[in-house]
Amino acid sequence: MRTTALAAAVFLAAAGQAPAAATGNEAAGGQEEISGTASGNGYPGKGHPGKGHPGKGHGKPDASEILRQKVTLKNVMRHLDGLQRAADANGGNRASGTPGYEASGRYIEKQLRRAGYKPVRQPFSYDQFELTSEALEQVSPDARTLVAGTDFSTMSYSGPGDVTAAVTPVDINLLGDRASTSGCEPEDFAGFTAGNIALLQRGVCSFEIKVDNAAAAGAAAAVVFNQGNEVPDDDRTGLVSGTLGTELSAIPAVTATFALGEELAGTPGAVLHLSVESGVRTTESFNILADTRSGDPNRTVVVGAHMDSVPEGPGINDNGSGSAATLETAIQLAKTKTKGGLENRVRFAFWGGEEDGLVGSNHYVAQLGEAGVAGTLLNLNFDMVGSPNFARFIYDGDGSMLPPGEESSIPAGSDVIEHVFEEYFASQGLTTAPTPFDGRSDYGGFIAEGIDIPAGGLFTGAEGLKTPEEAALFGGTAGAAYDACYHAECDDIKNINRRVLDQMSDAVAHSVITFALMEKDLRGNETQSRQLTVPADNTYRGHQLLK
Repeated sequence: MRTTALAAAVFLAAAGQAPAAATGNEAAGGQEEISGTASGNGYPGKGHPGKGHPGKGHGKPDASEILRQKVTLKNVMRHLDGLQRAADANGGNRASGTPGYEASGRYIEKQLRRAGYKPVRQPFSYDQFELTSEALEQVSPDARTLVAGTDFSTMSYSGPGDVTAAVTPVDINLLGDRASTSGCEPEDFAGFTAGNIALLQRGVCSFEIKVDNAAAAGAAAAVVFNQGNEVPDDDRTGLVSGTLGTELSAIPAVTATFALGEELAGTPGAVLHLSVESGVRTTESFNILADTRSGDPNRTVVVGAHMDSVPEGPGINDNGSGSAATLETAIQLAKTKTKGGLENRVRFAFWGGEEDGLVGSNHYVAQLGEAGVAGTLLNLNFDMVGSPNFARFIYDGDGSMLPPGEESSIPAGSDVIEHVFEEYFASQGLTTAPTPFDGRSDYGGFIAEGIDIPAGGLFTGAEGLKTPEEAALFGGTAGAAYDACYHAECDDIKNINRRVLDQMSDAVAHSVITFALMEKDLRGNETQSRQLTVPADNTYRGHQLLK
């Protein structure tokens, strides 16, 4: 099996393709022929569908309506049950490189094969941060033990160490808008006492720069507390997960809540004990790829969702939900016969290593080569589509959320994808809102500078707090996290809002068939001659912020 998968991956790297898999006209059983259009998107497939309303009873059902009727909540939940069982039988998680991840992969492959696909594994390896233990205590003036996951969190790629030392605030700002460049410049550490613990505030530059500057100034450890300012769709007061890059830092480093940072800064003579046991191990993982047989291989629609969870829990919303919706769409597409076949090939991708830094999807993009990039029509990404306190977010493909005057680096054509989602939800009488298109999930490698593949997708919210305006739009609780179990043990089968998962699964199906039948070229030929590079850093590595 490993030899076969490796051979397939080599073929992929060389040609930007995967072995063909049966679907569309060739798939066996349960076929219902549909015409080559998907209504209500404004971007026609074979023939202009006009301004129809998918699912609104407008006569003969179109491609979108037929596929959406087949993608049922019952079947999507059945896949989530399968992923929950994979976690339950393997230590409670489905993290990349673990037995739980392998079990998840086998489940997805089995379902794809039953539908007539021939899935292949694309293997990759990477260095993975490993945290053995963590502890933070205030020694004086008042002794107390601080709680991991509540008061503080060890940053990914924190160096190991055991330090007891005085706390020294570094260029922090607790007043007004709390604008802070704390630790971003070596000059911030003028007069810093070597051997102390640097107390730093989030803001402007990356955590890695702050901690590297602290280490260079002689700090024995670093505590970076949240900024305490107001940022839409972001929690700037609570605890955040941070990363320090891809190599162990020179000193141990943790993040902390704004409240803890403010308290430590206001405590004369504060002394902390910080202990971190950490290291790096090489992890072997894989992506799963499955192609439709019909459709132009030089116009490939990549439909992706990450399959891995964090080690802390089973990851049923993050991202079992996106995986299950994508899987069921693939299965039902294989059972639906399209007249004349698909216009564009669809590649269903289940990514590994997302939670460790978008590793699997970045590996996929890096292996495409110039021809593979040019032959990728667009990327659809579905990461968390069942959040309990949900919002119906669409990635901001047209740059409408950018500050006035800021130039957009979003690939051309991404606005088309956003508008297809907007029109679809509007046709269903459902409200939506844009969400930042900042590389936070597996679309990041596709939209990277020099790659510039149009991308888009859906998201129902993670650790951010729902605003009053969003509560008015979508219901739910303002001031509470979209998903209170984000990256926690409680992200299990009970952590799913079935109503929004049903709505989002229909939108997944609609977008897949819309772009599978679309004749429009979203990019033209403008990207074919560009230098192809994948940036070393995104603004986000899986679930861990860089700054």
